[in-house]
This record gives sequence, structure tokens and C-alpha cells, in this order.
Amino acid sequence: MSKFVLALDQGTTSSRSMVIGRDGRAIASAQQEFPQIYPQPGHVEHDAEAIWATQLQTAKDCLSKAKLSASDIAAIGVTNQRETTVIWDRTTGRPVANAIVWQSRITADICAKLKADGTEALFRSKTGLVLDAYFSGTKIKHLLDTIPGLRSRAERGDVLFGTIDSFLLWRLSGGKLHVTDPSNASRTLLFNIHTGQWDDELLRLLNVPRAMLPEVRSSSEVYGETDASLFGGSIPLAGDAGDQQAATFGQCCFQAGSAKNTYGTGCFLLMNTGSQPVASQSGLLTTVAWKIGGETTYALEGSVFIAGAAVQWLRDGLGLIAKASEIEALAATVTDNGGVYFVPALSGLGAPYWDPHARGTIVGLTRGTTKAHLARATLEAMACQTRDVLDAMQRDSGVPLAELQVDGGASDNNLLMQIQADLLPARVRRPVVQETTALGAAYLAGLAVGYWTDREDLRRNWQLDREFTPTMDAVPRERLYADWQRAVERSRAWSA
Repeated sequence: MSKFVLALDQGTTSSRSMVIGRDGRAIASAQQEFPQIYPQPGHVEHDAEAIWATQLQTAKDCLSKAKLSASDIAAIGVTNQRETTVIWDRTTGRPVANAIVWQSRITADICAKLKADGTEALFRSKTGLVLDAYFSGTKIKHLLDTIPGLRSRAERGDVLFGTIDSFLLWRLSGGKLHVTDPSNASRTLLFNIHTGQWDDELLRLLNVPRAMLPEVRSSSEVYGETDASLFGGSIPLAGDAGDQQAATFGQCCFQAGSAKNTYGTGCFLLMNTGSQPVASQSGLLTTVAWKIGGETTYALEGSVFIAGAAVQWLRDGLGLIAKASEIEALAATVTDNGGVYFVPALSGLGAPYWDPHARGTIVGLTRGTTKAHLARATLEAMACQTRDVLDAMQRDSGVPLAELQVDGGASDNNLLMQIQADLLPARVRRPVVQETTALGAAYLAGLAVGYWTDREDLRRNWQLDREFTPTMDAVPRERLYADWQRAVERSRAWSA
């Protein structure tokens, strides 16, 4: 048996790779950022070649750091920023245009027209999603509509669509694999989560040719192997899941009712709902969590578009901090927000509002306001947005949440985690291994090749780093949250 599993974690702002052992710990990791492209306000793109180059290099760097060869790796698991859309040439493998990123609002008008045509209920019932520019289907339509000759090439099968996982698996396999898994497929507006198939009616509504779509396989199985030239030998490609579903798996949220929140570029809260999809009445998404061994597990999800990205904006846009890690110390220099509320709707609002026309708003400024108040308001915004989602989740599921598993880069911030526990109010539990997205991808791949025996093996790996318990009294907590909701209302429909 090979000694390790390699996880490829392709994120919104960086690509990372991790070599993970049987105990769920990383023995080597590597990360590279890549450029963000902003053609105009609200539009976000990536160069898919830069994504591939950074992902491949980090994988090679990992193996080099750990002094491992291809024969030491039992399998590779892939996880990815989910709705980001790539179309590439079947023959050359080259993208036909920049990837349209999940954050981009470029297809807001397409979504508005589909809503005006009365199709939203149909999309909702079949896909579990709302009609929003967030998802891949309208991005595909936009590219096919705006690049001359592309639709006829797609109809012939000369160009292929994929979310980032599909593009990476294509490249890793030397063009032999055009596959995805249900967790990624369920984010496209084209996949029927009840039948587990691409849906012909939805394909017609968005005018997307079936010939360009990947084959949907399970989240944990051997799809094929890497081209031997990449790593000096072939490695099984055996796991695939969207980043938030992978993090949920990495957090061992295997039971219905268990939930996690990932604090990354955005904030993503998922609750396992078991073998049946739960329709949301509160602005959440119903999505596939994973499919293993023919069994599909579903989840409720609330997606917050801007979380850690708000801290990056304080750093890069305003110059208030030199490094993102400085925000905790700065925010801790004040005991409260000084009446300042920041709604980071820098690319609209996600769940439970789904308002593409909301814009970033700072309210409550006075002459006494300092950058520390804005820093604290930014942390509170992440926590308040999470409460928005969690309140909706509890209404939909009927399950009160006693504790929340957390992960992602910003979960390192102890002040943020305490604010989160206070605002929910609920216990917030952070594991020792916080890179649970990569861990979930590794687990899915390792299970497929027998590196781990079963999910009990994985549960034994989960270890608590720190638990945060609520300390804020109810009256100030609810006052703070009510003022946050007032601030949100002032951000709504700003650019409409």
C-alpha cells in the first residue's frame, strides 16, 4: 500500500496541494496565488492556464518537499472553487476564454430574464438552486452567446465545459477524462438532483448542448490515472468534490443535522440532510453533498459571497492593514464596533437575500470612528452573515443547532470565532486540522482505493483544537444583530 494521499485544493485566489497521511495530518503542503481579473465592476475572471500551472506546480512542490515519488501516492483527490466556468478546446486543451468566476455578476441580466419568463420555480424544483448569476449554467450561456462560432463548436462536441475540477482532471489525465461529480454538477443549474442526471429541459432553457458536458461520476471512485509524464509515474485519480462539500466531508459531518462553516473568500455553511433533499423556504440552496457507492447524500447550504475577501479589501483597497492576519489584533484594540456596521456586499448579497444589486455599505460613522472600529465591524459582518444563514437553516430543517464545526483560513482568528459563538449563540468547534477542504478530497480519494477502510476510520482522525462558547448576554446580542439587519436593508437594491 502506498504511504500517502495527495489532495489538490484549487481555490478562488490560490491553488494548494497537500500530502496527507493515514492520521489525517499533512506532511507537506504548498500554495501559490494567481491573478484575479476584474474586466469591469462586478465581473470577475481567471486565466485557467494560470490555475493549471499553479496547481501542477504546488503538487510537484509537495512531493519534492516530502521527498516522495508517484509510487508513494495511493491516490489523488481534487476539490475546487465550484461554479467557476471554463470552456476549452477538445483537441488542444486550451481554454477559449478566461474562466468566469463564481463571484461574477456578469449574467445577472440573463437570470432576470429567466425569472421574468417564469422559469424560476422549475429551476428551483429540479436543481435545488435559485436563479442567480452565481451558478455555472448562465455563465456557459453567456460564453456561447458572445463568442462567435462557439455554440456550433459546442454542438459538435469540439469544445468542452467544465467546472474547475473537470478542467484539472482533463489536464491531469492527459485529456483522457472529461468527468465531474454530483456535488459540482449540482451547482450548474443544469443537473436534476432528484434523478442524478443532466436535465434536457434545463439544457433547452439555457441553450446548452449536451455534447459539451462532462460525465457525472461518483465523488469517490477511480476515474482514471494521471499522465505519467506529470509526476514521473501514474497515480490514480479517485476523488472529486466541490470545495464546500469536501470541507463538510473533511469535518466528518456524516450524520443528518451536522453542520460546518468554512471561512474563506466567502462563507459557506452546509448542513447534512441525509438521503433526502430538503426544499428551502428561506432562501437557502438544496445541493448534493456527495455520492459514494451509489448513495447520494444531500445538504442545505447558505453561501455568503464576501467574507475573508472583505479583509483582503481592507488590506488591498483601503490599506488599513499590511497583512490579513493583522485584523485580529487591530479589532481587539476596541471593545465594540463604535456603532459602525459594514455590509460587505462587494459583489451583491448571497443567501438568504440573493440580491445581485446590493452593494457594500458602511453605516454609523462618526468623528470618533477609527480603523479599529471598521476592522471589528468586518469581523462582525462575517459572524452576522453566518447567523443570517444559520437562522434560515434551522427554520428549513427544523433542527436546532447546538454546535458549529468551523474551518478555513479565517477560523484561525480567535476573536472572530468568539464573536461567532456569541452571535449565534452556540458552541463553535475548531479542529486541529483546519484545511478540511483538502482533507475531504483526500478522504474521498483514499476511500476509493482502500487507503482508509470506512468513515469510522476518518472519524477517529478528527481532533478538537479549541471550542468557543457564548459569553454575550441576550440583550446586547440581539441589539447588535438587529442593527446589522438594518444596515443590510440599506445596502439592498443599490445598483438596480
